[in-house]
Amino acid sequence: MDLPPENRRLGYVFQEGRLFPHLSVGGNLTFGMNRLPAAERRIGFESVVEVLGISHLLDRRPAKLSGGEKQRVAIGRALLASPRILLMDEPLAALDSARKAELLPFIGRLSRQFSIPILYVSHSMDEVLRLADTLVLMDDGQAKAVGAVEDLLSRPDLRPLTGRYEAGAVIRATVAGHDATYGVTRLAFAGGELQVAKVDLPVGTGVRLRIHARDVAIAIDPPSRISMRNVLPAVVKSVQQGEDWLVDVMLACGGTDIWAQITAGAQAHLSLRPGMHVHAMVKAATIARGDVAEKDGGP
Repeated sequence: MDLPPENRRLGYVFQEGRLFPHLSVGGNLTFGMNRLPAAERRIGFESVVEVLGISHLLDRRPAKLSGGEKQRVAIGRALLASPRILLMDEPLAALDSARKAELLPFIGRLSRQFSIPILYVSHSMDEVLRLADTLVLMDDGQAKAVGAVEDLLSRPDLRPLTGRYEAGAVIRATVAGHDATYGVTRLAFAGGELQVAKVDLPVGTGVRLRIHARDVAIAIDPPSRISMRNVLPAVVKSVQQGEDWLVDVMLACGGTDIWAQITAGAQAHLSLRPGMHVHAMVKAATIARGDVAEKDGGP
């Protein structure tokens, strides 16, 4: 159905806040809401202010707000128009890393809290890991692949779209425990446990974990007396020639696929082939905090 723009009920959040400078925060928030009949207002003012943590900003003008505060107000303004869908066009692109970290938890709660589907445009893998459920990979204005984040980001054939330096597996896991003595967190997944740099999440929290293919080493014999803390029994699923004298090796670890990239010389030495039993090795230090994102649901 082709509706005029004013009847489409789409909420839009730009890269910059684009707030009305002559209105207070409260006035910006209610701008769209006041143009709706009361019976069509599905989202309450107080609930939005509480979720976004902006009650102390209501009397300020946009010129007195930080970049992160402006974006929170812009998100609130879009929500209070009670849209059928919320479109967010790289809403964190203009912010520094600290402000991005501040806003991500708010955005992550929006869809569940207000029962609104969100179409989120981003080039940031950290944001995709944290926020997305279904991923659409675009190229030259066309959708090239659609599916679950874990499936699409773990496919070697989609590397031209996901980025050659982002190659790797994305898996679901659960926080199994913390070791304060050594500053590590244990994550349980279908293939065993992984140690990563300590993350500030409670035991039992579901997470989405990215393991870069370039950080995965392979051993045929069981390794001993090595510094790598993550050694996982695995079976070779496939071996394919990649780019720049690299070889893509897909490993099955207890039902979870892990992607490794090794050199052509290493493949010539190991002669890996499907069905071989090997050991996948990952340094705990290579899995950065940005590679572990809280996400509902465990392995």
